[in-house]
Amino acid sequence: MDIKIKKILVPLDGSSNSFRGLDVAIHMARQCHATITGLYVLGITKPKTNEPITPLEKLLLNNAQKIMKKAKLKAAKNGILFFDRVSYGDDERRIVDIAERKKFDLIVIGSRGMGAAKELFLGSTSNYVLHKSKRPVLIVK
Repeated sequence: MDIKIKKILVPLDGSSNSFRGLDVAIHMARQCHATITGLYVLGITKPKTNEPITPLEKLLLNNAQKIMKKAKLKAAKNGILFFDRVSYGDDERRIVDIAERKKFDLIVIGSRGMGAAKELFLGSTSNYVLHKSKRPVLIVK
């Protein structure tokens, strides 16, 4: 099987695990001459266009912008083209849906960092993505 990786999706939530996933994606992108799309999913329903932004939404959007700015800078320092995307809804379903609709070649996602007793288990989001995605998934610990 000959798989060419040109588009990598990296879900980001600001955690050190998600940025470890970004580091691996950057390394792979350099080897494959691929682009990276960082995806931040706001865990709220998308407001209607005529509704004002709530304080919670403003806080979440500001946080997303900070995370994406940090990720874009990290990718740029390594010569990788980085696109940012913010979405609304259930993070695990949105990741799988966007990866499929936009035809990403690979999803690189960080596992959830937990205490020593629970390190054998994946986080719920990475576990869902691994089992539900039709796209290849790389989980970074």
